[in-house]
Amino acid sequence: MLPVIFGLESETLGAEERAFFADADPAGYILFGRNIRDRGQLRRLTDDLRSLAGRTDLPILVDQEGGRVARLGPPEWPVFPAPDRFCLLYRKAPISAIEAARLNALAMAVLLAEVGINVDCTPVLDLRHELAHTVISDRSLGSDPLQVAALGRAVLDGLEEGGVCGIVKHMPGHGRAKADSHEALPRIDADEQALAVDLAPFRALSDAPMAMTAHLLFTAWDEGNCATLSPTIINEVIRTRIGFDGLLISDDLSMGALAGPPEARARAAIAAGCDVVLHGPGAMAENERIAAALAPIGSAARDRLDRALARIAGRSASQDYDALAARRDALLAYA
Repeated sequence: MLPVIFGLESETLGAEERAFFADADPAGYILFGRNIRDRGQLRRLTDDLRSLAGRTDLPILVDQEGGRVARLGPPEWPVFPAPDRFCLLYRKAPISAIEAARLNALAMAVLLAEVGINVDCTPVLDLRHELAHTVISDRSLGSDPLQVAALGRAVLDGLEEGGVCGIVKHMPGHGRAKADSHEALPRIDADEQALAVDLAPFRALSDAPMAMTAHLLFTAWDEGNCATLSPTIINEVIRTRIGFDGLLISDDLSMGALAGPPEARARAAIAAGCDVVLHGPGAMAENERIAAALAPIGSAARDRLDRALARIAGRSASQDYDALAARRDALLAYA
């Protein structure tokens, strides 16, 4: 197995793609809008990927946060509220907000599990900061670390109850960025005291099964490497100060914050301490170059992957989506 999560080209696997994936044996896959048409097509695709891999627990990821980040959407799927909606309710009724967030995540898991998706790239634990870039904004669960941790825990619990593994992101914190890491490398010049606040939600949820790194340069910790490519940040901040011992996945290697060819990015992220890298575009030539550049997944990384998937083993989303959504909406109406 290779320590990489690949994107796919389209809604079905082509012959060349199928042969490549069978030989490369990636750790998992991530789906985007180009891969999704309707429930039937999506379930056939995820079944096909699992049959090809010979692994019933094969991680198949999607970005389904709610709000403006939702790969599954109308008319085939309902609109899920943005994370900011739960923040507004939290100001008036924290316990109701936590329950609404849990119900929303469980409802989301019901629909994801139905089409064979077992990993969701949420919750966002990045604190909201004034004057920061809007790439996070309403995707954040708030500006208070305790609130973000409480709502984030509810999201993880709801997803897990429905048989879906959550990924906390973007470790060690994207909230201060004044640039979009999809386009450029943000530089964070905050000092240790300020950054400790951003770490707090991640420390509170350090037992999360999976986490995703941030392509941000934190000068207080490493002036030469962004978090994804920094052994110092991964080992001393993420693994030690935060205490995270789950599966650490890189943010998308194709993003503009990183430089160099994709295979060099992949090697650097693994060397820095990421367990698995993620490359989403689905371009066969790039996938092949990354596969050729990587050694098989290490034993520690494989153990973390297995532990994460074990948390959802045997969990099934037997609840009714409509009933869950109705209970969620009744609570959100108080905001």
